[in-house]
Order: sequence, then structure tokens, then C-alpha cells
Amino acid sequence: MYKIFRIIFFLFFGILFLFTEEISAEEKIKIGLLVPITGENKELGQQIIKSTRIALKDINEEKLEIHLKDTNSNPNKTLKSANELKQLGVKIVIGPVFYKSLTYLEEIEEITFLSLTNKTINLPKNVVSGGINATSQLLTIRKFIDLNEIKETIILTPEGDYESEIKKAINNSKIEISKHHIYNTEPTKLTEQIEKITNYSDRKQNLEDEKKRVENSDLANKEKLLEKLEKIYTIGDVNFDSVIISDFDENLKSIITSLLYADVSPEKKYIITFNQWFNKSLLSDETIQPIYYPSINQKNLQNFENRFQKEFNKFPSYLSLLSYDFIGLVYYLSLKNDLKNTSTLFKNKNTFKGKIGIFDIENNKINHRLNFYKIENKLLKKIF
Repeated sequence: MYKIFRIIFFLFFGILFLFTEEISAEEKIKIGLLVPITGENKELGQQIIKSTRIALKDINEEKLEIHLKDTNSNPNKTLKSANELKQLGVKIVIGPVFYKSLTYLEEIEEITFLSLTNKTINLPKNVVSGGINATSQLLTIRKFIDLNEIKETIILTPEGDYESEIKKAINNSKIEISKHHIYNTEPTKLTEQIEKITNYSDRKQNLEDEKKRVENSDLANKEKLLEKLEKIYTIGDVNFDSVIISDFDENLKSIITSLLYADVSPEKKYIITFNQWFNKSLLSDETIQPIYYPSINQKNLQNFENRFQKEFNKFPSYLSLLSYDFIGLVYYLSLKNDLKNTSTLFKNKNTFKGKIGIFDIENNKINHRLNFYKIENKLLKKIF
């Protein structure tokens, strides 16, 4: 199943690209689109297809040819569809969406898959991860840390598969970390770990010792000093200036709440998280603010959402914006390279500006130059 889109001029994101290469009348730029059309994720697949249509309208190129195939979010179905794309002469494919769908794709020779996943470990050699990966996020966080001359930073990461991605990203980004803590998300165990990380017991004992010292003293202002001590929870500082939390949603809130319980306030230490995709629930909870995080360009996202809703009367997913950019990215690379050999398409150093931000491409890797945001007093502010 496929659809050919015929258009006249190349216009992408309002920026006119001029190319000296001539494409013969018979030549087509074939791009595969491998997404879930059936199954539990079919709604996401439809959103990606719609986003692709918007991108094609903006690009306006009659040589562009899109071939659509279903993954059903299933590795076997994905392999079958990929083979069908190969038979059609497709050399570059946008998709699959999910990491699990990549399982058998190394069997498909002469095709490069530009996946929407943000995972970068144990990828088939013919798959390029294009999602907002941990390295991109830590590179942006490192920039913020350097700008603010933050000296001691720790990272908190939940136990699980994501742990390996974070470790790899720490190495790739060359961010200076004093300690990387792996925690259990079970509430009781989490609280115990946060107490240990923040030396809570020692700082709590310091307070009790100071109270006794003042009580047993002959100080003239003893009562006032005791009154002040009753209003604080600990004495002493923690051994970090900022904490990076690689978690999301309610788990993220639980960790920040545990830090508050351990008398580590966001007003005293930088609380930095991974990309929260402008989660509105974080805006409403003032007790956990200020918090900081990297993300894509919010204005571009809002403009895309408005356009998508206007055309399709639906709210798009964030992956829809990524797939929109991928059409432009592949087309841009196709005009600079020979698509007959896609094995080197993402090896050469390239930079591409999309709606999400700037894509840095080299050695079969894609990193995103992200923006950085702060939530404080229930307001979102762009830092850079």
C-alpha cells in the first residue's frame, strides 16, 4: 500500500533551499513510511501519516514518493513490511516507531531505517535512532550547568532498562557528574535512598545536638535561638549543588517530594529533569518549583499543534512533530547524496534545522540541539 505525492516547488519551513543537482525526469525519491496502521498503536500511526502529509505540502516536490507500510507494533509484521518496501526499491525508511519493532531489521540489506525511538543501545547496524535521546538532553543540561558555574552535580536514575542509556549518555556528553545514583521507585525504598543520598540522618542529628547545646547554655538570647531552631528541619549542607532526575510524571514528583522531605529544597539546589514535553501538571504544583529541563522549541510545537488541529480536528502527539521533521531531513539529505547507497547517508557530518530544533548528524547518530526551560511560580520560561 502506498501513495505518491506530486508537488511543484520545494519550500520547507519558510526557508528556500537552492540545489544545483538535477534529477532526471524518470527518477523518484522513494521514502518508506513504516508505522502502526493496525493494532493498539494505530491512532499514533494515523497521526504520523497526517503529519507526513503536512510536511509534503510544505516541501512541495513532485519527485517525492512515499510508500506506506504497517508494523502493527510487531517485530514479525515489521520485518514482512520492510521486505515489501525493499521489493519496491525503497532505500530509506522513516520508522519504525517503537524499539521492539527493530528486532529483525538487520536482516534487511540495502535499506536504512530512521526510527523514531530515543533508544541508542543495541540498535541494528542499519537503524539510526532519531528520537530525543539521553545524550542530546545531557548535552543541553551541561550547557546550563556551565553557564551557571555549577560545581557539584549528581544524577538520579530509576532501576531498569533506561539505566544503560543514561550511563552511555553521561559518557557521550562528557558532563561532569560527582555521583550517579540508581534508585528503586518503590516509595518506602525510595525515601530511604534519598535520606542516604542527602545525609538526612546526620543533618537531622546536627539539629538535635544544636538544640541541646543551646538549651544547656547560658546565652542571653537562648529562647530566640531555640525558637529559630524549631522552624528548621536540619543543620548542614548536602554534597551537591544540583541534581538531575532522569524520570517522569508521578515518579518525578515523588522524587522531588522525597528531596523536600529530606530538607533539600528546589529554592536551595538546582532541580533539573529530563525532557518533560511541557507537562502541564508540573506547572500547577508550586511546591516542587523551580525545576529546569531541556526540550524542543515550544513555540514551534504550539504552531504545529494549532495547524494539525485546524487540518484534522485532533491534537497531535509529540512524535508527530518528529515525523514531520524527518520528511524534510530525508529529502534534504537525498538532494546532497545518492540514495542508491544509504549506508553512508547518516555518516557524514550534517546539520539540519527543523521544527523540533537543530539536528546534528554524524557517524550514524542524530543528536538534537534543544532549548532549556524553567518552571517557577506556575510559569514556564525559556532560558535558552
